[in-house]
This record gives sequence, structure tokens and C-alpha cells, in this order.
Amino acid sequence: PTKELIDSVTENIPVFVKRIDGHVGLANSLALKLAGITKDTPAPDGGTIERDSETGEPTGILKDNAMDIVSDIVPDYTLEENVEAGLRALEEARKYGITSVHDITELGELYVYKKIMEDRKLTCRIYSIYPIDSYEDIVRAGVTVGHETGLITRGGLKAYSDGSLGASTAWFFEPYVQDPTTSGLPMHIVTNGNLEKWAFDADRNRLQICVHAIGDKANNFMLNLFEKIKNQNSPWERRFRVEHAQHLTREDIYRFSEIGVVASVQPYHCIDDGVWAEKRIGAERIKTTHPYSSLLENKTKLAFGTDWPVAPLNPLYGIYAAVTRITPDGKNPNGWIPEEKISVEDAIKCYTLNSAYASFEENLKGSIEVGKLADFVVLSGDILTINPIEIKNVKVTMTVFDGEIIYISNQ
Repeated sequence: PTKELIDSVTENIPVFVKRIDGHVGLANSLALKLAGITKDTPAPDGGTIERDSETGEPTGILKDNAMDIVSDIVPDYTLEENVEAGLRALEEARKYGITSVHDITELGELYVYKKIMEDRKLTCRIYSIYPIDSYEDIVRAGVTVGHETGLITRGGLKAYSDGSLGASTAWFFEPYVQDPTTSGLPMHIVTNGNLEKWAFDADRNRLQICVHAIGDKANNFMLNLFEKIKNQNSPWERRFRVEHAQHLTREDIYRFSEIGVVASVQPYHCIDDGVWAEKRIGAERIKTTHPYSSLLENKTKLAFGTDWPVAPLNPLYGIYAAVTRITPDGKNPNGWIPEEKISVEDAIKCYTLNSAYASFEENLKGSIEVGKLADFVVLSGDILTINPIEIKNVKVTMTVFDGEIIYISNQ
């Protein structure tokens, strides 16, 4: 798509529409003008401004860091608007039995969560993971992993090493099959060395490093960096995290457990990607895409999440995806890359105890045991005994949070 697609109906309104993965957006002509983007505007490191091949004018498509040029001029929501959005999100979470989230939290969003908590309306536990470029503020505040208790805890830092497969900015060793002119896009903090510097410093201060990596080269880069930090910094109970870990080389699958890296993945992406990923990267590379079984066989701590709103919020959809790997187009009835399917028991553990481990909270939650928090759900069917294909149809009938019923289904 180009800006002309929407200009005719948005002539007097600046419009910027993001792709669902958050790594590519389309701006209309007025938004480009207000942001000062012209044919002479250089693309920022870690970003792409697509241009017309004949005129050099921006087409309206912006990728990754280039999106910030427009996003930075969009007015902020008020506290009241953000609180309202937060309450609606919590309502959705209750319906799907979600009692804990790991959240990329900007400072302004922390105020929103605290306001909801003060109003006694916070019905889930939040592990707030701050942008890594703010790590010095976290250090000055005396925060370390495991330092805080309560409904909102801190200790994690989030960074991005590459983009997404959908935007063709996930960073690979080899070019894309669909677009041989690119092998993806490492983020600016990768190429300028800041990610390595910040990660080393943050780790010395007992903060958890959680980095988005989708392409095989991005994952390799992060494993190399984590191994370097582990070898050079003093030992402690660190738990590095790679977020997504979607496309791995065969050799790197073994390194997660060796280095002590949590693979924090979102299994619904597996069946979504299975519809079109081969067109992007070819038949050979997809063999080690979303390799859940291989990671578990090699004793990797595999933690599941949803990546909402990029993917559906319902964890049962994620369990269904990990167990069946059946793509929504119906073309893989036995599962896409079926050798990487896992058991229902393992999928449940990845969503519960392993995710608690990923936030240093496995002694507090993640399993139903005496002395642990009373956060649990009641389902409409036994997902351990039904046909796995039916898991996606199972509903949450009750959600219990901190020993109190916070949701009961009307059905």
C-alpha cells in the first residue's frame, strides 16, 4: 500500500496506521508533511522510509525506527483515557483467565497501573519491563530483580535487536527469498554498540535483560552477547530472556540451555506464520522455526505468552497452537513442522510455572501448591483428555485472583 490509498478519504486528517505487528506503518500525505518527511529525509538507523523508485518521494510506508518520526508528533492520551483503556484490557484478561502479565512499561504507563491499583481495580499481577535505555533510572531507584513484591514489580529491561518477519525487517544471515535485496534490519542500538554497553551495565546491577529477536542472525547475536556477559560479569542468578526466538539455526537451539537463556515465545505466532513464512524465507529455514519441542528436549526454559494485541489474548489459543500447530488456512492438518509439536502438559507448564520462572516468581505462583498465590482458572473442558483440536473451543468458566472470584462466565 501507499499513501495514495488513503489520501483521497483523509485529506484533512493526519493518519498513521500501524501493521498489527507494530513494525511497519502507513502514513498519509498530511502526516508525512507534519512529521517533516520528504524525499530528502534520511532514514534513521534501524528504520526504513520506503520511496517511489522513480520520483524518490516517500510512499508513506515506514518501518521500525522510522515510524518514530510520525509517532513522536502524535498527542499523548490523558491519564483518564489511559486508565479507561487499562480497565477495559483488564476486563478482557479476566475473561481469558489471565492473572499475571509481563508488560513493556513506559514511565507514564506505570502511573496508570498505580492509579488502577490505588482504586482497587487491578485484577492481575504486572511484571513491568522497562525500555533498556532507561536502565540508569532503574539503577538509581535501587531496583533489582526480586527486589519488589506486590501487584506491580520491576526488574526487567526490554530492547529490540531486529524487526519482524511480516515487515521483512527480522534480521537473518541470508537474504529473504521474497526480497533478495535485504536480509533484514538490525536495530540502531545493535549497530552503534549501545545494546551491548547497556546490557553489560544493567546485568552488573542485577537487572534482567529481555531482548526481542526474531531472525536467526538476531537470535545468534543475542546468544553471543548473553554468553559474553555471563563469562565476563560476576555470577548471579541471572535469567536472560530472548523474546520471540522464532527463527533459529540448528546450532543455536542448543545454546539457550547452555547459556541459561529463557526462550520467551508466543505460540500463536507459529500457526499464523505457518500460512506465509515459507514464501518469505524458503523451505530450508522454516525447519527450525518456532522449534518448541527441540528447545524443551535440550532443557531450555520455554515460557509462553500471547503478545497481545499482536496475537489473540486467549492463552488457550496458544496452547492449541503449540500442541497442534494447525494453521488457520487448513493446509497443515497434521501441523506445520509437526515434529516441533509439544504435549498439552508441557504447554500448560510453559504458560504457568515457566512464565513465573521468567519473572523470578516461581516460588510464589505458576502452580497450585500450598503456600502459593491462589490465582487459577476453571475451564469448561479437561484439556488434558479431550482431542487437542478441541482446545481452541474450551472456555474459561471462572477466574480466581488472590483467592477471590473475579470472573464467572454467563454461559
